[in-house]
Amino acid sequence: MSVERVDVCVVGGGPGGMMAGLLLARQGLEVVVLERHADFLRDFRGDTVHPSTLQVLEELGLVEEFLKIHHIKAPAITMETAMGPVTFSDFTRLRSRYPYMAFMPQWDVLNFLAEAGRRYPGFRLLQEATVTGLVTTGGHVTGVRADTPQGPVEFASKLVVAADGRHSTMRAHAGLRTAESVAPMDALWFRLSREDGEVYPTIRAGNGFLIGTINRGDFWQIVYMIPKGGYGAVREAGLGGFRDAVSAIHGGMRERLEKEINDWDDIKLLDVRIDRLRRWYRPGLVCVGDAAHAMSPAGGVGINLAIQDAVAAARILGPVLREGRTPTLPELRRVQRRRQFPMRVVQFIQLRLLSDLYPSATRKGTDKPLVPRLGRRFPVVPRLLARIVGLGVRPESVGADK
Repeated sequence: MSVERVDVCVVGGGPGGMMAGLLLARQGLEVVVLERHADFLRDFRGDTVHPSTLQVLEELGLVEEFLKIHHIKAPAITMETAMGPVTFSDFTRLRSRYPYMAFMPQWDVLNFLAEAGRRYPGFRLLQEATVTGLVTTGGHVTGVRADTPQGPVEFASKLVVAADGRHSTMRAHAGLRTAESVAPMDALWFRLSREDGEVYPTIRAGNGFLIGTINRGDFWQIVYMIPKGGYGAVREAGLGGFRDAVSAIHGGMRERLEKEINDWDDIKLLDVRIDRLRRWYRPGLVCVGDAAHAMSPAGGVGINLAIQDAVAAARILGPVLREGRTPTLPELRRVQRRRQFPMRVVQFIQLRLLSDLYPSATRKGTDKPLVPRLGRRFPVVPRLLARIVGLGVRPESVGADK
């Protein structure tokens, strides 16, 4: 097995991993990002770019170039229930130069971050690289072993950043324990063609159902929520039953459902998890994003949190690594302490305040969910939710450790 020495090894080329690699290479460090797929072309991933991410890109001098990529601006997330239409979150009131959510295919976002990273001599993205284990010395993580197109390689590093998502193998290799919560739902993703001028609310919810429609220009990206573990029952009802359930909510989609949803391969199941690590680190390793705290897809906040984690980790640990040191446990702990509170707030909202929006096998549904009721009564609620979704509870800056 060949050995390569770097300052930082980032495992996972998603939004958090790519941002961490870019920011650490920007500080003059030697960074390798290991991504197990050959490309980023996978559909039905989180495709939201939040105002906080746009602000980070502005700090990096990249935002104008980034916004030249095709995207759809959403100044608000709208919702419709039996009570009528309501604004779920209103980004127009944010104190930001980017008062909107940008919907952009995640492969475009990741390709952009990879190209931005390659402008720094220390940045390297290695794809088709599957990490098979950690390298440890005296209880300290000192690198990873990976199968690559060039054969097995050991990457020796001062720090390993685990950013390999909700099904993280790195946290298992590291022996880090999770505190799991039971998500009330799973999600079925599919796409349908979009007719010119067609408009649907971003979210439509009712007694026992929730469906989200994202305008992607010439098609709708659609998420249909089902009770946790309910995919078997959906399959048993057949494609006809699935088409009936969706068209009962959006009748105008009936013909397209018949023509375009022809096989179960046209529908992708997302096993929704909501969990968090009790400790995000061990000597020589730190977890960020879904590897540290898996989120539900609500509001695309998992992406926002992953990028904010990466910004904080690079800002806190980058100067230590530039000194040629391996971060100490207190220095690694600072990352978790910085990012743990925002994560807990979002998980509380997802598990408690939004719980009655989703179909569930364990409780009765409702036509009058809590958050829409509050939003209709108190205009501050959509603005508060926009702040939490769009900027986060504790927005991070590339250059300042507050």
